[in-house]
Amino acid sequence: MTNTFTDTLFQLVQSLEKSEKRHFKLFIKRNSGNEDLKIIELFDALDKLTSYDEAVLLKKLKSIKKPQLANIKVHLYKQLLASLRLLKSADSIDLQLNEQFDYAHILYKKGLYHQSLKILDKAKETAKANQKVNFLLQAITLEKRIETLHINRSMQLRAELLTAEINEVNHKIDNLSRLSNLVMLLHSWFIKNGHVRNAADVQNVKAYLEEQLPANAWEAQGFYERLYLYQSYSWYAYILQDFLLYFKYAQKWVNLFDEQPMMVRVETGHYIKGFHTLLNALFDLRSFHRFDKVLKQFEAFAKTDRVRLHDNFRTQAFIYINSAKINQHNMLGTFKEGIAEVPAILQQLEEDALFIDEHRIMVFNYKIASMYFGDGNYDVCIDYLQKIINESGEVRNDLQSYARLMHLIAHFELGNYELMESLTKSVYRFMSKKESFTVVEDAMFKFLRKSFHVSKSMLQHELELFLHKIKDLERNRFETRVFAYLDIISWLEAKVHKKPMSVILHEKYLSSVSKK
Repeated sequence: MTNTFTDTLFQLVQSLEKSEKRHFKLFIKRNSGNEDLKIIELFDALDKLTSYDEAVLLKKLKSIKKPQLANIKVHLYKQLLASLRLLKSADSIDLQLNEQFDYAHILYKKGLYHQSLKILDKAKETAKANQKVNFLLQAITLEKRIETLHINRSMQLRAELLTAEINEVNHKIDNLSRLSNLVMLLHSWFIKNGHVRNAADVQNVKAYLEEQLPANAWEAQGFYERLYLYQSYSWYAYILQDFLLYFKYAQKWVNLFDEQPMMVRVETGHYIKGFHTLLNALFDLRSFHRFDKVLKQFEAFAKTDRVRLHDNFRTQAFIYINSAKINQHNMLGTFKEGIAEVPAILQQLEEDALFIDEHRIMVFNYKIASMYFGDGNYDVCIDYLQKIINESGEVRNDLQSYARLMHLIAHFELGNYELMESLTKSVYRFMSKKESFTVVEDAMFKFLRKSFHVSKSMLQHELELFLHKIKDLERNRFETRVFAYLDIISWLEAKVHKKPMSVILHEKYLSSVSKK
């Protein structure tokens, strides 16, 4: 999928909803009194374009010449942001707080110190209620400035109160900064190193966590401290492939919002990401019923106005819900049902291309390829895998590696043996450059190489030997990654028992249900 949105102003115009466009027109007319402003002409022309082409744009503009275009674009961009700020302020605590601070600062500059302090007091109460600690520091700093320079009232008591208040806020901000940094650092650690592969890796990531974690992290009771703490431990558990621990902290993450429901509106993005993390943990645990229950809760939340009427949240929810649905089809073996949903997913991805990065597209291509693989439609599977393999850059080396491995197995299934030998060498070289091999991956390559030289009658025996060899590794914590990306065991069981892979997976699901 090619993203043609290259001009920042064009991106902004294309992202606007009908209500936002209407508000912008009213905003400009109200503030200028001139209905024929050049920025309106430029806005209308950009709104009608399907892709940005400056030559085409200039032909549509009657009153704007090329030398004028750059300045008018800058002016339009600023006016659009001003209009959106006015429209969206009621929907955002951060915008409301910043607006109140601006008012307080304006009154201070006018010499109306008591009015300024009154607004700051109200803003501080709102910030405390919504746990916006960073804003408190900004507000108290202005309050100190006013009190120190201009106000003559009980200064000693006031100084002590402000000093205690700012010390408490600084302490909270320090904890928040360190914990939020830890979330990013663990994410970065995963991008660089991937999942742990041996005991030494486990010790390294444990030491890394202990080194970065604030000493009093578990004593903090604030919403954001707990949120970042649970996010950090979710990443930590995911890196360790400790899926029970991963589930534990993902559940704590979501429960935190249940305990403080007003924060769902304040931090909607984190709430959506919490559902996504919890569903990933339940998928890794193959917890079928809990997965279905959480997915339904997530879908119900995605239908609320808070999500539907916000581009970012709507797109985020669409990505995570459909990713979870594909995971569910891969768990249950309901590949045909999942494949039937692919056209609608691709259409929505196209419509939301402005808001979706290449990483998300790559993940969808891999998940869709997995469904076609499970359904035995290897030609289409290869088409989706090629989209990943042909990607340049260093995004998601893990997906790049496993896309190539699945691509190799798909050619094996199609009997493209004339390609297999050279393709196997190519994939082996690629993966060896990116990472050290697990026992399962190494066994996979040995089996494929051996398959070139055995008869069809002996191939069944080799498949049985391969399955027996790796079956015992399924619960080895240092081998679980390959099974999470590529269900080799179910594929081998399908080959050995001569059943469709969908049947093998559904039998596993029914067996799991009957044991409960």
